Amino acid sequence: MRVRDAAAGGDADAGVLGTALGVVLAFSLAEGSWEWFSTYLGLTLLAVVLAFGRVPVRRAVGYGWHLAAYSLVVGLCVALALAPALQRWDWLFPMPGTREGCVQAGRYESLHTKAALGDLAGQDAAALAYAQDRQSRVAVDDCLSATTTRWLPVYALGTALVVSGGAWVWGRARRSS
Repeated sequence: MRVRDAAAGGDADAGVLGTALGVVLAFSLAEGSWEWFSTYLGLTLLAVVLAFGRVPVRRAVGYGWHLAAYSLVVGLCVALALAPALQRWDWLFPMPGTREGCVQAGRYESLHTKAALGDLAGQDAAALAYAQDRQSRVAVDDCLSATTTRWLPVYALGTALVVSGGAWVWGRARRSS
């Protein structure tokens, strides 16, 4: 009887729930610039969902809830995998003014670094340039990271809508054949 329940979406969804918790944990641990390791985590979690999770069966009890949960978890995995690319490639994340604002924040931080060093700034120009460049990069990365993090739910929800729409159409096609 347990096998039948799992096929209908019962125990098989425990893997999906575990993956969702893993994605939430990964988001909560992500600080500063999104690194490519999050792409690896997102793709790994997505592979686990696709390998062990099942697209809900239309005639199963609670179909809508199971489909929503499955779709949202897939969306989270995709968003986690895309985060570094969204932060680095403006063609994938076309936010007018955002990147320029982050560059301005970097310039401000560079000036702030020079001002903080005061009289020491004139003693070693190379060290000052390095410190300014480093602080500027950190400021730009943090700005882009914050913007990326704010917009990731939109990408995740868009993916979830595509997945749920595809599952609905696929279930309807299977049902009619």
